[in-house]
Amino acid sequence: MTLSAYREAFLYMLAFERQLSRNTVEAYQRDLDDFLTRYPDADPATLRPLLISYLHDLLEAGHRESTRARRLAALKSFVRYLEREGIIVPAWSDQLASPKIPRTLPHFLTVAEVVRLIETPDVQTPEGLRDRAMLEVLYAAGLRVSELLSLTINDWWSDPPKIRCLGKGGKERYVPLGRMALTWLQRYVMQVRPRWVRVDSPDHLFLTRRGQPLTRQGFWKILKRYGQRAGITTPLTPHVIRHSFATHLLENGADLRAVQELLGHQDISTTQIYTHVSKSRLRPLYDRTHPRA
Repeated sequence: MTLSAYREAFLYMLAFERQLSRNTVEAYQRDLDDFLTRYPDADPATLRPLLISYLHDLLEAGHRESTRARRLAALKSFVRYLEREGIIVPAWSDQLASPKIPRTLPHFLTVAEVVRLIETPDVQTPEGLRDRAMLEVLYAAGLRVSELLSLTINDWWSDPPKIRCLGKGGKERYVPLGRMALTWLQRYVMQVRPRWVRVDSPDHLFLTRRGQPLTRQGFWKILKRYGQRAGITTPLTPHVIRHSFATHLLENGADLRAVQELLGHQDISTTQIYTHVSKSRLRPLYDRTHPRA
């Protein structure tokens, strides 16, 4: 049997044994398929030299370290699955070294840029009102885009204002909502969503005009459009809003552990990168305020 014959069983294992999210499984699938389409008839016995050749091709093609590391991680999981099932001889998958990824500071917006972005939608239209509510909630709670789009109509409260979201690994957390976010969310829920709900509509909070959940790709297009209208020059993604949320909290004196909990980070070292962002802005502040700077 060829390597491609084990693809479906591997993806099934990720989804139902490891219980990874659909987005994560799809990411594994894309990376695995990139390899399998190059070697569709490859035999498991030839996997090791093919992997080495594939990684060399990625390097020669100029792919970034992060891309090569991600694809290697997916392929190592596939190799470990084949080892576990006795399809290939075990004990060589760990010998594949991942490329070192330089740790870069996350992009983020200034408070003024966030305000400009959030206030861009035309709230006189149903779509604009929905988009204003989504942007308010995204920034107010520092959500991942998957968390925002998976919110249901039962995942928010007004007293006290908060939302419940499912993070990575299905971990549940509650995040406070600010007054502005709550106001726009209530307007959307009362004025727009009831007009779009259909008999077959799911209970997702944010819907399209056809009563269906927004997709990640759909939200990215919406965000990009508003970013252009607002004159945002920083490369804009949903995660940039999340980075901005964390950075602004820390710059205004929030405790690192509290920010970790709000973001849903399992390891505080993931949150600590935002302290470097804040520190990078200390020098201009020092120069402006210290009497002998």
